[in-house]
Amino acid sequence: MMPIEKDVLTTGEVAKICNVAPRTVSKWFDSGQLKGYRIPGSKDRRIPVTELYRFMKTHHIPMDGITSGNTRVLVIDSDREVSDVLERVLLEQTSYEVSTANTAFSAGLECERFRPHVVLIDVHIAECEPREIAQLVRSSEAMQMTRLIAMSGKLTDGQAQGLRSAGFDGFLKKPFQVRMVVDAIEQATNIAA
Repeated sequence: MMPIEKDVLTTGEVAKICNVAPRTVSKWFDSGQLKGYRIPGSKDRRIPVTELYRFMKTHHIPMDGITSGNTRVLVIDSDREVSDVLERVLLEQTSYEVSTANTAFSAGLECERFRPHVVLIDVHIAECEPREIAQLVRSSEAMQMTRLIAMSGKLTDGQAQGLRSAGFDGFLKKPFQVRMVVDAIEQATNIAA
């Protein structure tokens, strides 16, 4: 992510700002929703920054990807104490933008509003299987590039390993130190870069 210093962006740069897959940006472009132009003699698309602003406003995509360029982290845990401590410590010790949710319903709303790059989720938050949580995120067009990190104090090492094949990008065993959380977020976002 970067504060925008150019007048024209590539589909890859737009994808990063909006936190979607590059092919999603291509679809927006090809359908005429996102205006721009093709480089003559090439298939490459270019999107003027002013057009991106208009598109993001129209589609209620948060502008913080443009202005701050900071990684957005959503902490989802039914234990409010855990989410509050994580939020406070991450805000104090990193440049992340952090939001929290304590129920599955509020988590869904917050994902839509906040468009997180990384979701730290206690896999026991709802009567949802971790596999279902991962599937929901992976099937959402708006969250194609979002990284999922599972949190749990109850899973065995074998079950934790199984989360990767279920679609999670990382796992944190509770209780954990903040350094472990930051490392997990950094590892997950580096995969996306």
